[in-house]
Amino acid sequence: MSELGAQEQAVLKIIQDNPFAGQQEIADQLGLARSTVAAHIVQLVAKGHILGRGYVLPEPSRAACIGGAVFDRKYRARHTVIPATSNPVDGARSFGGVARNVTENLALLGTPVSFISIIGEDETGQALLAQLKARGVDVSQVVTTSERPTAEYAAVLDPAGDLVIGLADMGIFDLFQPAHIDRAWPHLAASSLVFADCNLPAEVLHHLIARRKGARFRLAIDAVSTPKVVRLPSDLAGIDLLFMNLDEANALLEREGLPPAKDAFEAASALTTRGVSEAVVSMGSQGMAVASDGKALHVPSVTAAPVDMTGAGDAMIAGTLHRLLAGDTTVEAARTGALLGALTTETAASVHAELSPHFLQANLHRLADRKG
Repeated sequence: MSELGAQEQAVLKIIQDNPFAGQQEIADQLGLARSTVAAHIVQLVAKGHILGRGYVLPEPSRAACIGGAVFDRKYRARHTVIPATSNPVDGARSFGGVARNVTENLALLGTPVSFISIIGEDETGQALLAQLKARGVDVSQVVTTSERPTAEYAAVLDPAGDLVIGLADMGIFDLFQPAHIDRAWPHLAASSLVFADCNLPAEVLHHLIARRKGARFRLAIDAVSTPKVVRLPSDLAGIDLLFMNLDEANALLEREGLPPAKDAFEAASALTTRGVSEAVVSMGSQGMAVASDGKALHVPSVTAAPVDMTGAGDAMIAGTLHRLLAGDTTVEAARTGALLGALTTETAASVHAELSPHFLQANLHRLADRKG
């Protein structure tokens, strides 16, 4: 609580001991004016130590995720795709979006989590929210608009599962504004960790990073894609942990790639020189480079029998954040992230249907069987 003054700490201590204490009661105990206590309470809300009216105290390890909420359609061709004609496919539908996937993974792992995004006033958006609510996610800060439909992504895959063409209707995210961050700020400030993805507009990301500098939570961000990574500011100070793959890192750093194993370590280290505290640069089957405490270390991938790669990166992020909240170092946490990513590739779903704390614990032995 080093960011709190002596009087703020004293007010918070009384509220912790008695959440029903009134402002005048607190003022009398501390020998302060009631207006002074009211001002301190406003600051405690802004700094995330209480949740506002009623002095509800935040949970000790809570996450908030901001970004993409998408309805995914996937069509896998039964034969070689022939352009300009009808092709027989096997179709599947699911909810997706990087932040949404990370949120669901965290909820299944037992992490208290809030989700903040924007959806359309349509059945798809309502179904998406209902599914997250059923997982125990707080969706009270999700914005609903009539201006655009809920985001959708359609992927056409060849018989081997490789992408032939992807179609994205993501215009709704352009409607998400910095003011939405301000409205949800008590939820963010009360979190131990906030995760955002680069589906958010650049001005929203910049605003979030700027406001984070006065808050107590750690901020983690995922690049999402090469075109979207450039939405990040050139000065990355204020970001505690940055996730991206090697192509995204090189795009942000405006550098030419080297052989992946060497390049990822240099890219991760270079990101920290831009101001980010720690960086995770993924190399697919070759694992991850984690830059932390002035050095870059290798976290190997976990051996898997992949069925579908969709959602693996999001699961890796969620596994890492889950263990960071539990007190692991970033390198230790990334090992669990690598495991959860591998487990997710072994199912056709974007989020593993069997995921739970027990399921993850039962598979920890696989960390001994890693590609290095």
